[in-house]
Amino acid sequence: MQADITILKKTIKINPNDNVIVALTDLKPGEILQHEDSTITLISEIPAKHKLTEVDIPTGGSLIMYGIKVGEALEDLPKGSLIHTGNVRHAVTQFGRKSEQYQWVQPDIDKFIGRTFEGYHRSDGQVGTSNYWLVIPLVFCENRNVEVIKHAFLDELGFGKPNPYKSLVSKMKKALVYGNLQEIDDITLDSVKDPSENRFFENLDGIKFLTHQGGCGGTRQDAEMLCALLAGYLNNPNVAGGTVLSLGCQNAQAELLESKIRAINKDFDKPLIMMEQQKEGTEAELLTKAIKRTFLALAEVNQNNRKPAPLSKLNIGLECGGSDGFSGISANPVVGHVSDLLVSLGGTSVLSEFPELCGVEQELINRCESLQVAEKFSQLMKAYAASAAAVGSGFDMNPSPGNIKDGLITDAIKSAGAAKKGGSSPVADVLDYGEYLKKKGLNLLCTPGNDVESTTAMAGSGANIILFTTGLGTPTGNPIAPVIKISSNTTLYRKMPDIIDFNTGEIISGEKSIEECGEELMEMIIDVASGKILPKAVKLGQDDFIPWKRGVSL
Repeated sequence: MQADITILKKTIKINPNDNVIVALTDLKPGEILQHEDSTITLISEIPAKHKLTEVDIPTGGSLIMYGIKVGEALEDLPKGSLIHTGNVRHAVTQFGRKSEQYQWVQPDIDKFIGRTFEGYHRSDGQVGTSNYWLVIPLVFCENRNVEVIKHAFLDELGFGKPNPYKSLVSKMKKALVYGNLQEIDDITLDSVKDPSENRFFENLDGIKFLTHQGGCGGTRQDAEMLCALLAGYLNNPNVAGGTVLSLGCQNAQAELLESKIRAINKDFDKPLIMMEQQKEGTEAELLTKAIKRTFLALAEVNQNNRKPAPLSKLNIGLECGGSDGFSGISANPVVGHVSDLLVSLGGTSVLSEFPELCGVEQELINRCESLQVAEKFSQLMKAYAASAAAVGSGFDMNPSPGNIKDGLITDAIKSAGAAKKGGSSPVADVLDYGEYLKKKGLNLLCTPGNDVESTTAMAGSGANIILFTTGLGTPTGNPIAPVIKISSNTTLYRKMPDIIDFNTGEIISGEKSIEECGEELMEMIIDVASGKILPKAVKLGQDDFIPWKRGVSL
């Protein structure tokens, strides 16, 4: 779809078949737009990122964006009308079976043929972009013990994160003691020494501690899915090994985790330390033994170092969050171009967030490489939609207040733009939540649209880098997969430079093309994969981890 975009001075028309166009800038009532061979007189104010009708649309008429149906008019909409939640409702075209043979035109990959990144090679052929050790509990009862180990290791080994806010609180304490409360507003953050400057294990990128609220008390299916997710994390190429703490009596038994690991990788041979508190006795005995064994294992995995690997070893997750009306025009298509480049080079990309594929199902079904893959996607989408409806919800309730405020009026509008992250390559495979990557190419992974639940799942399926687009700004990261944050607009890039890594706003201003930005982003990915660039989420220690309990989450 990238080639279909027509950029005008004040509006963008995404697909030639659309009857709705997007405002590039704030537009005033009565303003006259010259659009293609006709003029549009604006009936009302159109804020930037919002949509207006290109033609008269009668009550019940379809609104078309990205070449598909994204809504239905609740009243007559004259040409030049602002569309909003009061005059448009979510509506999509129903999907069916795979109905056509998909033909794909691959992008030009000459710039990247033969290129490599410096990664950590695993015995099973996977290659990590990072080298982490995991400490994880099988049940929430062990969260405190995980935290004790965390505080014992991080600063002592140089894996802690600088915290200027401690200095801020110290200065405020002094101001209170000396009665100088009026000075608090003038206190500034101090730069503090980064503990990683004295990292003890130079080939280890960190120790990651994953706490959660599962493992017992829920359904047996919850325990099954949690163990499948944790098995995926331990098998992820960015992980060197792990320490697992079990209480002993919970649903998520150590044997269940081990069976899930073998189901993913029967030749799994990473060092894995399993400790059960009810067998070890006192807490001191458990923690002392766990810390000693973990330390010796860290020394072992520190012997691994980065070596060249082909780009085909990259597994890139495709995520969006805090989306705005420009996300589907700039950031998401750029990520889609990167996905197409990677697939053409023999690599793997993962598109998740099934509630945000509502309305584009038929396109994705037709892109599936086989009838079996298409049918699995269709069944997962229908089951997910039905489970949402069963509790009085639905995909139409997916857009957040922030999405709506910035122009994503219906779920279908949001979904059509979100799907652009998947580019245009064929769909090689469809994975249910907790399944691990098996095929090269574009994979669809069933997850909620919730940012953290989705990124958590992609890392559990084997993603070794995650691309995360945003139009409003979000601090989401992941413990083991470096997250590259990509802004849809330049205003956000300048406003939040502490969390944004890459800007695609120059597409909106007409300074760059989707292809140019995509190739620049690909270069950044290679540097991140090689450890030459640390994304902002990694620097800030944004280690978000939320397993999906298989209830309804949008």
